[in-house]
Amino acid sequence: MKQTWNKESLLAAYPRFEAQPDFYLERMADAEKGFADTFDKEAERFFSAPGRTEIGGNHTDHQHGCVLAAAVDLDIFGAAAKNGSRIIRIFSEGYGMEEISLDDLEVKKEEINTTASLIRGVASKITQMGYTLGGLDMYTVSNVLKGSGISSSAAYEVLVGTVINALYCENKLTPVEIAQIGQYAENVYFGKMSGLMDQTASSVGGVVAIDFRDNANPIVRKLDFDFTKAGYALCIIDSGADHADLSDEYSAIPMEMRQVAAHFGKEVLREVAFADFLTDMAAVREKAGDRATLRAYHFLKDNQRAIDEAAALEAGDFDKFLSLVKESGYSSFMYLQNVYVSGSVQHQEVAYTLAACEAALAGKGAYRVHGGGFAGTIQAFVPQEMLAGFVEQMEKAVGKGRCHVLSIRPAGGTELMKV
Repeated sequence: MKQTWNKESLLAAYPRFEAQPDFYLERMADAEKGFADTFDKEAERFFSAPGRTEIGGNHTDHQHGCVLAAAVDLDIFGAAAKNGSRIIRIFSEGYGMEEISLDDLEVKKEEINTTASLIRGVASKITQMGYTLGGLDMYTVSNVLKGSGISSSAAYEVLVGTVINALYCENKLTPVEIAQIGQYAENVYFGKMSGLMDQTASSVGGVVAIDFRDNANPIVRKLDFDFTKAGYALCIIDSGADHADLSDEYSAIPMEMRQVAAHFGKEVLREVAFADFLTDMAAVREKAGDRATLRAYHFLKDNQRAIDEAAALEAGDFDKFLSLVKESGYSSFMYLQNVYVSGSVQHQEVAYTLAACEAALAGKGAYRVHGGGFAGTIQAFVPQEMLAGFVEQMEKAVGKGRCHVLSIRPAGGTELMKV
């Protein structure tokens, strides 16, 4: 008897499934066929982990701040099965095969910045937590935009964690634990000091307000809010800027914020009161310099904005929410200064895209730089009735295929069931 997909699990992962069933069914069938061709057997289980969009709190998570984020309906889909060995083999369509041995889970210098390091890191952390793992095979297909503020590495970590959890841990790991495992892999094995927002949003799903005051135990609240019902579409616009060679720019932000925190005898800015910062602003400027002072100002204001945005959504006050989103965007440009690289005159793609967005929205909706900044994407909330014209105008300004209309996805890292 031919199996069909369980409708409920499909819609939780793909809210737009009913509008374009062929696209999703073909993609899943491709992964199933890819698995059979690659591993010479049938896939037994199917999994998906979403990309995420940061809605509020730009560069607040690494200072133990608050963020508002959501899982989106771009994902990595994986067809998987146990393989009876001690090897994890994952073939990513378009990228190739990665293999790691469960008998060798040490950090490897030569694997820094590679996909293999993420698999090894996730397996290592779960093993350290006392679980006994075995080998598995997986074939993945992805439509998570790489380097676009949607966070492909977090989705990958969450997918691997979700699969291992289902195959070898009896699903005992919580979504927040899977997120922490992913962050560990990224920090320790992959070599990138990321906060915990990306993994948490991907793993938990839906719209989430996260408070990282205690980084080991973040407080995660799922918000029941539907942007479509409010009459708005979520768009992510790719500026076309290159992410290469920006690690120094990204690393400077937490470093400068910590310098300001150190002035107050604290480790991170979350521990500094805004009133104390204002009182001592001139001395902070003297010690840490102007840019660090402005970046700290951004954090202290944007952290509160993320809290206020969540409250506005819960109260159903969408106008208030939009006005806070705009404020956050201005603050990132003026104070956080993560829209273009200092001294770059010819290349200011994110700023250019923001200008095009402002013109296309004509005072309606909201827009802001999104994710790490300097390159990548901006985010816009667009009234539904303006959507077609907005997409057309943006693609004229920045290029065809660069304006992506997304939906918020209810499910985080999840298994898709067949019946």
